[in-house]
Amino acid sequence: MITPKHVCVIGAGVSGLAAAKTFSGRGHRVTIVERSSGLGGVWEPARSYPEVQTQSPKELYRYTDRAMPEAYPEWPTGPQVHAYLADYAKSFGLDRMLRLDTEVAGMARRADGKPGWTLTLKSKDGVSTHEDFDFVAVCTGQFNEPRELHCPGEDGFLAQGGQILHSSKYGDPSLAKGRRVVVLGGSKSATDVAVNAVKSGAREVTIVMREPVWRIPYFIGGLVNFKRILYIRAQEEMFPGWGISAMGRLAHRIAAPLVWANWRGLESLLKAQLKLGRCNMVPKERIEDGVNCSVPIATPGFYPMVADGRIKAVFGTFDHYDGDSIVMSGGERVGADVAVLAIGYKLGVPFLPEAYRQKLVDADGQYRLYRLIANPDLPELGFVGFNSSFCTVLCADLAANWLVRYADGQLANQPTAQQMRDNIEMMLHFKRVERPAAGVYGGLCVAPYHYRHFDELMADIGATQQKRGGLAGRFQPPDADAYAKFLATAPDYRAA
Repeated sequence: MITPKHVCVIGAGVSGLAAAKTFSGRGHRVTIVERSSGLGGVWEPARSYPEVQTQSPKELYRYTDRAMPEAYPEWPTGPQVHAYLADYAKSFGLDRMLRLDTEVAGMARRADGKPGWTLTLKSKDGVSTHEDFDFVAVCTGQFNEPRELHCPGEDGFLAQGGQILHSSKYGDPSLAKGRRVVVLGGSKSATDVAVNAVKSGAREVTIVMREPVWRIPYFIGGLVNFKRILYIRAQEEMFPGWGISAMGRLAHRIAAPLVWANWRGLESLLKAQLKLGRCNMVPKERIEDGVNCSVPIATPGFYPMVADGRIKAVFGTFDHYDGDSIVMSGGERVGADVAVLAIGYKLGVPFLPEAYRQKLVDADGQYRLYRLIANPDLPELGFVGFNSSFCTVLCADLAANWLVRYADGQLANQPTAQQMRDNIEMMLHFKRVERPAAGVYGGLCVAPYHYRHFDELMADIGATQQKRGGLAGRFQPPDADAYAKFLATAPDYRAA
């Protein structure tokens, strides 16, 4: 018998909705706590910049039990993704579990001695209450708290009429019209904002980044959808993974020349297609050494605009503001009216007590999470959506299915605390020593090992079918409908 739990899901974005639907589907009572005024997380309209769209195709950016509408384009827009999430929440009754404008201000182990946590919840008007939960699913994800950057002289820059804002606040493109816009960052959001500023009539547009990075166009060579290169099992197997055997290492050494030729060919194709030499934006790093969740999609129009001077690229970072100019770390001075900080988000769980945060995060920022979902020293607590990837929604969906079974003791491979600790140490060694590129985002990046990660989750869950065979299994991207069928082969149960 599985006793029904009262579960708190923190966050009503992609991951929170997946967790709420999965836990409620197993018979648990769920409360979703969301500090914003609406669901959707990064896709909430108030947090989206103009012309934002997914980096992943719609058949990958979806839940296993709900496809995106046929009428959507292959890469849906921000409003379309938000509408999909809102419809998903309504269809499964998740909207009735929502407490909006409610922030988790703190949490502590329950004082009554029962398993679970007491959460301090603060409403929009500042009133705090305390509520007990049997289990907590943290679903705040990778894009929760915008990073800040404060440089000397910014008060003077603001006083003379300059504006400084995070890219998530670039909601009105009219602020760029007739003005000098400087964008800091090398992510897709940075290039998206720079291109939008040009289209919106900015007088000058400058993008500032530390160094050129490899960007992948939606269609490589203008013909091949990038999902058929970066998302397939055959390409993934070119990267040595964790826990590899001696025979596996030997196989990689034998195949090394062919793998090397594969990557050099891709680099040559990207240099030619994107005209990286003409733009003076050829990366120094080999493409295979940096494949992880931070590899951005090339914003359409970005490289042509750099090539013809509509966007000026500067390498470095902000050093200080001086009047109506920004001085870069290399000494270059750029006139500016608007500074857009496309510098990402802070990763963290600020409401978790410090003693528990130390168990969760090492001194170098690496997270101690088994399967990127649970920590044996943090009982009745799990994380959904921290397993960042190119397939965000599918990752959250599978993580939620794993977590509910872990919480109920129903995994086919239910790990002991020591097994979890040993695996965590092995994975941390892999990320720190064998493949440092895997250490981005606190070591919570799945890419390029999507299939390896999914295989482990499905085996733990107990699915008798776990992956596709034949050519489809090796040369097709992950399929949400296929994973729905795999999940259906796992043992069924319901709390009662």
